[in-house]
This record gives sequence, C-alpha cells and structure tokens, in this order.
Amino acid sequence: MTQIKQQNNAELMLRIKQWGKELGFQQVGISDIQLQSAEQHLDKWVKKGFHGDMDYMHKHGLKRSRPDLLHSGTVSIISARMDYLPEPVEQINSVLDNPISAFISRYALGRDYHKILRQRLQKLATKIENEVGSFGYRVFVDSAPVLEKAIAEKAGLGWIGKHSNLINRKAGSWFFLGEIYTNLDLPVDQQASSHCGQCRACLDICPTQAIVAPYQVDARLCISYLTIELHGSIPEHLRTSIGNRIYGCDDCQLICPWNRFAKLSTENEYNPRHNLNNSQLTELFNWTEDEFLKKMEGSAIRRIGHTRWLRNIAVALGNSSQSESTIHALEQQQSHPSEIVKEHVRWALDKLTL
Repeated sequence: MTQIKQQNNAELMLRIKQWGKELGFQQVGISDIQLQSAEQHLDKWVKKGFHGDMDYMHKHGLKRSRPDLLHSGTVSIISARMDYLPEPVEQINSVLDNPISAFISRYALGRDYHKILRQRLQKLATKIENEVGSFGYRVFVDSAPVLEKAIAEKAGLGWIGKHSNLINRKAGSWFFLGEIYTNLDLPVDQQASSHCGQCRACLDICPTQAIVAPYQVDARLCISYLTIELHGSIPEHLRTSIGNRIYGCDDCQLICPWNRFAKLSTENEYNPRHNLNNSQLTELFNWTEDEFLKKMEGSAIRRIGHTRWLRNIAVALGNSSQSESTIHALEQQQSHPSEIVKEHVRWALDKLTL
C-alpha cells in the first residue's frame, strides 16, 4: 500500500476528480474494495442460471468481487463515468417505432467505448503518477472480472436500479463506467442511495419480461444478451418480442423517469457512424462480410461477427411489415453457408408469408 499523509491524501483525491473532468469524465468517485453484498447477489444470480452462456461471470472465482485478488495490493478504486447519449430520446423512439428501421443500442453507434475510456483512464493514471511518483495500479473498462456497477455505486456515482443499470440523480443512466484499481489509500466517497421508490416502469416495459423481479435480470430473456452474447439460435418464442432491435435494447433506459435529466454527450467519438442510427433493415442485411468488417472497424458491434449480425437482422425482418424488398432480401440469404443464418431466414419468411 502506498501511504501518504492524510491531508495530502485528501488533496490528491480532489485533484484526481478535477483531472478526470478535464479528461472528459462527467464524474469521478473513490470506493474501497469491500464488495460482500455484491458478491452475495452475484452468487445467487449465477446459481439461478440467469447468466445463460456467459460462463465468464463465474469462471474467475472470487476475483470479480474481491479486487485485491484480481490486482494484488489494491486498496482503493477510482471509478469514473462518461456520458454517451448521442441524440435526443424523441429520435431514438422514432426509430424504435418504425418496423423497417434497424434499432441499435445507442452505446454502440459510435467508436468502441472500451478504447476511449481506457485511453482517458490511462491519462488520468499518468497524471497521478506525475504527482505522487510510481504507484501500483491497473485500468479496467469492461475487460476483466470487475463488478463495475457495484463499485460505482460505492463510489457515489449512482445507484443500481431495478433494471440493473446504474442511475445518477442528475444524469440518468446513459453513461459508461471505467475503473482504476490502485494501491493508493484514498479517502472514499459516500455510497449512493437508491431512489427507484415504487416505480416499476422498467419491469413493465421490458419486451421479453427479462426483469423477472426488481434488481433481478434473467439474461437468458434479455434482448441485449440474445442479440450480442448468445452464439446459437435465438429461442423461437422470444423472436417476435425482439421487434426491430438488432443489437442490444434500450427500452428500460428510455422509460426510466430519471433519464429526463440525461444530457447529450459532448464526445464526437460517440456520434453515429455509417448512419447506424437511422438505417433500414434491408440495407444492413445486404452488407457482405467484408463490408461488415470494414464498416464496423473500431466499433463494439464488430465482435459479434457477420453471422450473428445477419441472424439478428433476419429476426427483425420477420417482425417487419411484408414487402417485396423484405422478401427479396431474405430470399437472397436462403443459401447462406451458416445454418444459423438459414434457420432464422426460414423463420422470417414463414412468418411473413403465412
């Protein structure tokens, strides 16, 4: 542990928060590493099988909930949030309400946030190093077994809502999180308290009823899981509920009353690329694999690959209105080499032509 005088310690914390804002973070907080409550919640969640095929949620043992096991010497965690909302909610809803438009979760429209946050957090760590000298640290952005929302809650950045996303009273929930695990013994912020009250808007709006109880999401039903994490076939009984969502789902955020305080991002990197915020399903379905890989370079979407991209769009086309262009686009993929793609194309054609 790196020890510094209490007064210098408090001053350093204030500097870290100021540097964070200068680097584009809307808020920076400090937490300790005591995550017993979150550890128990995660254990119960996994035992219920709610993680689906996401084996990484438990294969690291206790490293996810005990930061010093993941990075030896960690005694404090610097948690930061960065807004990403690229456009007004009215525009988002207009796409979601149009069955021939492709809906992509708004966090994924621009450049991959992992790279942006990691670079900024590294710059923050360098500033700290210039101030205190060499110290032990490691930067994380959704890239290792880290309970980022539980940590951010302890750091005062917001509370974990009933939909399992972090909510901030002044900023809603449209933001990314990143962390610096460190051996600096820093003063910690006051943990955020919950302000969901009796509201259950997110539970009621969920298209697949994946929020099975307050603060409990069954990932196996969640559209984000089905369109991003799931490698195989999307269960037939859930396909119609997916609508035109081809990558992720923002319904629980769109309905959350706290998001009336959300602000549009000032980061140009999060602006939509390739018109992904307003594209028709048939247009994206016609992309070849080479086109997909080229256009999705530097995007979080790229990691699902072209096969899952087509699988997801086939489902959305099956949920759209019947038209000559829709039928033609699906028929063109009937001979696709992937059995997964062909299965979902057949389903879509059957649904549209019954």
